[in-house]
Amino acid sequence: MKSRNALENDFLMQIVPYPHPALAFKSVDITQIDATLRKTIRQMFELMYEAKGIGLAANQVGLPFRFFIVNLQARPGLPDEELTFLNPVILRKRGSELGEEGCLSLPGLYGDVRRAETLVVEAFDLDGQAFQMELEELEARVIQHEHDHLDGIMFTDRMRDEGTSAKLDLEIPKFIAAYQQAQRAGHLPTDDNLQLDLQNMARSGKVPEEFLVRAPFKIELPPITKE
Repeated sequence: MKSRNALENDFLMQIVPYPHPALAFKSVDITQIDATLRKTIRQMFELMYEAKGIGLAANQVGLPFRFFIVNLQARPGLPDEELTFLNPVILRKRGSELGEEGCLSLPGLYGDVRRAETLVVEAFDLDGQAFQMELEELEARVIQHEHDHLDGIMFTDRMRDEGTSAKLDLEIPKFIAAYQQAQRAGHLPTDDNLQLDLQNMARSGKVPEEFLVRAPFKIELPPITKE
């Protein structure tokens, strides 16, 4: 999930843009906590801060695993605010409220999404310890947004289900066109190759060491029409 600013980053790891296949991939449990996973999550935090985001799911960086990170302050130097959720499960939800959301994979787009007001989430931390948190308001919204990502669901899908996505649906084809242009130019692999890569990683159950040194892709994202 994102706040209302975004910047390009200087990392090899990148946030994948819509409609990258990872964003529609139903993620699998991560089965190994190792140095590569720790480095991956550290880089995800730095990437999220650079993009002015408050939450980032693994599949938003092209990984098919069930984990995400959150820092509602959207800035480094506050380790107590950095939360990592490995293999999260939402146990209970209560209430309903409408609130604005955006997504780092669709920068510049925002819309109101209906979410539960409070929830209880269970997950593992980087020490392999299980924990539960009862959350409300923005924290609960971010958890639901990132948890949706792990199931291949974006906030625009939630809006579409409620029939409130008309304005965003005018902008999304621009992202598709930019993505396809990058593929035609050879800056991104084909969807078939990306899907195969996701499946191979998912079968392994862990982040491959070479993931952190993969060459970055190049894509020019479209301008968004301002109201």
